[in-house]
Amino acid sequence: MRFTIGQSEFVEALGAVSNVVPARTPLPIIGNLLVSAEEDRLSLSATDLDLSVTIEVPASVEEDGRVTLPARKLTDMVRALPASLVRVSGENEHVTLECEASRFRVHGLPAEDFPSFPALDFGGGRSVTAGDVDRLASHTAFAASTEDTRPILNGVLWEMRDGEMRMVATNGHRLAQYSIPVEGGAAPKDVIVPPKALTQVARIFAPDEPIVVAFDEKQIGFRGETGVVFSRLIEGPYPNYEQVIPRDNDKRMRADKERLASALRRMTVMASDQTHRVRFSLAADTVKFFVSTPDVGEGTEQMPVDYEGDPLDIGFNANYLLEVLRGIDTDEVVMTFKAPERAALIQPGDGEGHLCLVMPLRLQE
Repeated sequence: MRFTIGQSEFVEALGAVSNVVPARTPLPIIGNLLVSAEEDRLSLSATDLDLSVTIEVPASVEEDGRVTLPARKLTDMVRALPASLVRVSGENEHVTLECEASRFRVHGLPAEDFPSFPALDFGGGRSVTAGDVDRLASHTAFAASTEDTRPILNGVLWEMRDGEMRMVATNGHRLAQYSIPVEGGAAPKDVIVPPKALTQVARIFAPDEPIVVAFDEKQIGFRGETGVVFSRLIEGPYPNYEQVIPRDNDKRMRADKERLASALRRMTVMASDQTHRVRFSLAADTVKFFVSTPDVGEGTEQMPVDYEGDPLDIGFNANYLLEVLRGIDTDEVVMTFKAPERAALIQPGDGEGHLCLVMPLRLQE
């Protein structure tokens, strides 16, 4: 193996794949990256056995070759090199890196020991852009559960329909749903994807890069010109989320998104570290916030809003609301309510394609 690549390009490529490598693993080969040089391309591959990634970047290749090298050491080493050309050469599992006056010799493991990637049929896959996948995921994945009690909720439901794609995530206390129109028709398909895989798609592919999505019963793959991402799917039936979305909320608040988020951030300073509870007191043209935590103190604030409906006191986890507001793309946000114990809906000011639900918290008298 013998190739040359710019240090900055090498660092960027390593950064895109090395995060997949687990910090600890009983299998030494999983802690390595597969480095492959062929023709005018350098390929870097990583896996944790659930998520697998390959990225390809241009390089000046003098001699083809493959080897696996320690991911963390290689990344740290290249990041510390001067901003110049890096010359990499190796024989068997011993690789030398040279850059200006720096020279390192690294011991790796045979490429033949690196796990193989899934075999999916991309010929019958669906064509999308990486930006569309990232837009769907960034508006929903934050709401997925991180608990082990219901593994199905640790994933993002991806519904593919004729002319539309939708992602949904929930942890049982909050829910986020986002839809976009797409061109072309295909048979309906629902899959449950780990959020880490969707994050990796945004790392590997440029937003405007066309990619093909393929899947079977257990795996999903994303392939573009610059690389490929494979992930295990989460198996099992996703809850019928449509049943929990309220259709009869009759109280409506329209507010400035940034002003609302700023007020909530101030309230969280005094809120309980366990519940993050903030009381909303809604009346004509005003919402008042109140937080009280024993042994800490209390805080209040109010702001003008456009409110329609009877006065209402209702409590929320402020952190859940702030996560929702970060994903709202409009300057205004609309919240609708029914009663203190019923779920609130949150949507962007224009109401297009995006819906979030947050369950209330019991108020303390």
